Amino acid sequence: MNVSEYIQSGILEMYVLGIATPEETKEVDEMAAKHPEIRSEIETISKDIELYAEMHAVKPSPTIKPFLMASIDYSERIKNGETPSFPPELNKDSKITDYAEWLNRKDIALPSDFKDFHAKIIGYTPKAITAVIWIGKMTPPEKHDHEFEKFLILEGTCNITVGDKVHSFVPGDYFAIPLHEMHVVRVTSAIPCKAISQRIAA
Repeated sequence: MNVSEYIQSGILEMYVLGIATPEETKEVDEMAAKHPEIRSEIETISKDIELYAEMHAVKPSPTIKPFLMASIDYSERIKNGETPSFPPELNKDSKITDYAEWLNRKDIALPSDFKDFHAKIIGYTPKAITAVIWIGKMTPPEKHDHEFEKFLILEGTCNITVGDKVHSFVPGDYFAIPLHEMHVVRVTSAIPCKAISQRIAA
């Protein structure tokens, strides 16, 4: 097989993607050491794959990392002796004082390095996760197909847009997000919007 045929064989793409066998990898390394055009082709394939990945990359929601960190934090707290607690389920009659037990804790607070979103889990069961959240400006559009999301506004103000309808909220207001509906939260106050957020399995 000449160099041109070798380049066209597809083995270089497998090599760059890391799916070539150890024998094939060794062979490509040896061929690249002997032939500058093969080294050049490997560089071109690498750049093309990187460009393709960048063009088709899906940016993760900015809330994923804070909720992951909140889950780790909650697990560590339980491991270190915190007694699991079970905040009441949010409903239209919920009051801020119903959650005083958790809101008065010094460790349930906004960190000094807060940017756009922060969460602190205060209760977990297989069916429900309850957290105190802080939103700096807005949340990304999202919809839930397998869980109900409920809010009780604690501080600040916000608009929650569901579909094409905008709902405005102040401290003490409750709202439940309908299933399968795209929604986004936009903060309308100068301070972060703080809320009880509860996600319940549908």
